[in-house]
Amino acid sequence: MQRKTLVRILSVLLLATSISGFANENSKEETQGGNTQAERKEHVREYVIHHLSDTHDFGLYSYKDENGEAHHVGFPLPVILWDNGLKIFSSSKFHHGETVAEVDGNYYKIDHSKIYKTDAAGTINYDEHQHATNVKPLDISITKGVFMMLLTTILMILLFRSLAKSYAKNGNIAKGIGRFFEPIVLYIRDDIAIANIGEKKYKKYMPFLLTVFFFIWFLNMFGLTPLGVNVTGNIAITTCLAIIVFLITTFTGTKDYWKHIFDPLGDGMPWAGKIFIYIILVPIEILGIFIKPFALLIRLYANMTAGHVVLGSLIGLIYIFQTWLGGTLSFGLAFAISLIEILVALLQAYIFTMLAALYFGFASETHEHAEEHEGEIQHL
Repeated sequence: MQRKTLVRILSVLLLATSISGFANENSKEETQGGNTQAERKEHVREYVIHHLSDTHDFGLYSYKDENGEAHHVGFPLPVILWDNGLKIFSSSKFHHGETVAEVDGNYYKIDHSKIYKTDAAGTINYDEHQHATNVKPLDISITKGVFMMLLTTILMILLFRSLAKSYAKNGNIAKGIGRFFEPIVLYIRDDIAIANIGEKKYKKYMPFLLTVFFFIWFLNMFGLTPLGVNVTGNIAITTCLAIIVFLITTFTGTKDYWKHIFDPLGDGMPWAGKIFIYIILVPIEILGIFIKPFALLIRLYANMTAGHVVLGSLIGLIYIFQTWLGGTLSFGLAFAISLIEILVALLQAYIFTMLAALYFGFASETHEHAEEHEGEIQHL
């Protein structure tokens, strides 16, 4: 009965919110914010897209004054281009993408977070598919995502350097904040690395596993702060991490690993009897080499992007409805999703590290280890 009563109350609240939103949407009059609900929806959509995209400046927040003029609070980042030579200048020349930057007689403009070469008027030409056709110089700038990765790298170096020092001074006993991170390090070693790779070969993979776990975890946590960063929701970043896993797996693979790929049935059957089976099995095994890192990058990218989209949309509902009922429900849902995202931030770092260790375990497996593993399964 209590559960049915709760469901009815939530249904009434959601219905009331929908009616309120419907009334606002059909109203042609301006609201307190000076915009119709349709315009507010468009503002929220642009806000979410801007949050997901990488930028050449680090914007903290923006606001409009009494005259309706927008003001952006943040700081510029260095723009580094290669266009018949090295061009280095501040992103403040773009004025948040609103103006054209002039450098050594060349003109550049930002369009959809990408820098194009243009004229003094900032003309951008498009093809029939609405893709810019202007020359795009090589962009190696320090963007917001790169800035956060550098900041996370410095934080990790300082943190684990102090942890190593406390170990050396106190007889392998962590002090201070190291007491919080020590159990995590031991868990990655014992329950991820050793469990999936084995005690003989896990040590050479530990530096990467520890680095990638804390790197993803810290970046995910930064993404939940008001700084507005979405590094792990950038498919270019997750692709680079997956490529590193692919390279380590490929170049550390033993002969037994490669033999299993090209001879999955082993030596127990003559080639004449298994050649037709191999026509199907071998291509699947080869595809698996590339599908595994692809699954890594898509899983991390999709989960983090979806979380930011949902959270940004729920917060935007407060601005769209502009009613106490809609704002209260939106705030409550956004708060609940934020708590879930804290767990997801840690969970995605754990899953990426676990799967990477699993792939490394496949690559480092030897014939003796495989026989031992098969013996354990038969014993069970």
